[in-house]
Amino acid sequence: MSETLSRLVAGNPTILVAGDLILDRYVWGEVERISPEAPVQVLRWVSENDALGGAANVARNLAALGCNVRLLGFIGDDGEGTRFERLVEEAGIDGRYIRRLSGRPTVSKTRFIGRSQHVLRVDKEENSPIPPQTQGMLLDALPAALEGVDGVICSDYLKGAISPIFMKGLIVSAKERNFSIVVDTKGNDYSKYRGVRAITPNLAEVSHATGVELNKAGTQEGKEHAIDKAARILFDQVGSELILITRGPDGMTLFERGRRIAHEAARALDVYDVTGAGDTAAALFGLALFQGISPEEAAQVANLGSGIVVGKVGTATVTVAEIESALDGRRDGTTEKIFGTEELALHLQHERGKGRKVIFTNGCFDLLHVGHIQYLQQARMLGDLLVVGLNSDDSVRRIKGEGRPLIEETQRGLLLGALACVDYVVFFPEDTPENLIRAIRPDILVKGGDYTPDEVVGKNLVESLGGRVEVLPFVEGVSTTNIVNTILERYSGD
Repeated sequence: MSETLSRLVAGNPTILVAGDLILDRYVWGEVERISPEAPVQVLRWVSENDALGGAANVARNLAALGCNVRLLGFIGDDGEGTRFERLVEEAGIDGRYIRRLSGRPTVSKTRFIGRSQHVLRVDKEENSPIPPQTQGMLLDALPAALEGVDGVICSDYLKGAISPIFMKGLIVSAKERNFSIVVDTKGNDYSKYRGVRAITPNLAEVSHATGVELNKAGTQEGKEHAIDKAARILFDQVGSELILITRGPDGMTLFERGRRIAHEAARALDVYDVTGAGDTAAALFGLALFQGISPEEAAQVANLGSGIVVGKVGTATVTVAEIESALDGRRDGTTEKIFGTEELALHLQHERGKGRKVIFTNGCFDLLHVGHIQYLQQARMLGDLLVVGLNSDDSVRRIKGEGRPLIEETQRGLLLGALACVDYVVFFPEDTPENLIRAIRPDILVKGGDYTPDEVVGKNLVESLGGRVEVLPFVEGVSTTNIVNTILERYSGD
């Protein structure tokens, strides 16, 4: 399986993601009382953030894995659309094929969360069908968007982007250009998907599309028989090569035409939020197929990835390292401490809901030594969770000069993650961690050395949020430079 994971992103594949684009919004707060005006909870606002949802979450998952990703779909000509485009750019996704629609809002889902529990979701969208002439905008963009792609993933949320006319044009292009299409399906008429290579519906969607009741109580044998029957009906409707049915806590079941070929039991140990799990499954299953990985192994990768993201709060992504860690059965291991900025910010919101205080410090941590370790141990004692912001290799080179770092960033991250006092490691490419601090909003900002609190980057922001700054002394005479000089002095004659 390790060979499979190495093949997953080999060659930086180019993938087009087409479908319904959604802006996911999260409002985080504390629920401490009932409103005197009505029998409803009062959510005291703490913070909020936006994330890419729908087809854009599929694209974000692929971009996080190192793929070249193009995104095709509609957004509104409004402020939410502008914010959406900014998030696409920040995620490293090619957004040239996104089309704005005047007179229709950007589809958004706003989730209100108190103490890690969803209190309310508010959806903003236009329910009327997108006119055929407007749907043609996506067809017109297809030739350029498909140039040189390794495969296409369609994410259908029934918002109008994945129309029958669009699917017909896409499937014709697939036959002409010899690429595969994987569709995360919705609705009760799957005929528009006819001709794609694979579909990835969940149980509820399969039941809706086939009329086969799959949620009635009964024997396990009876349930499996019903799923097999529904799969046969779907093959008749779609004519696809593969169907991967995602089954929530019961894992995933893979079918090829005429037979069941694999079942993957659910691998999630902690379920915090199922938002976007289907997006992750579609992204990983499609990517694996495009990379020539067998359908059985592709299903295994998709299952592992979905099991990881449901353990995170909000729409989240997964890394190859996390999948490999889950495959080996490791939990809370070194690689699981390494997060991306957006993913970590969402995760910390969940932890704060439990009343935990977040400590943040940063540095190059090149050639980890006892001074670093004692400093990090002291920092960890100030709160509940220690986040270490780690300068990227390019950042270290700008700060320390050519020849540094001595240890490349991935290895530095793994070394820090191996320390019991470090809870999370996150890389930042800038010379200062100001943007990172703004994203994760620590309760306690820690710096080491001869700084005064007023000299610490991020002080004003942290204090404005009710946090504080702590300056801790370094161990005298211990530094990476001193260690390097000692090595040169002792071994320069060899």
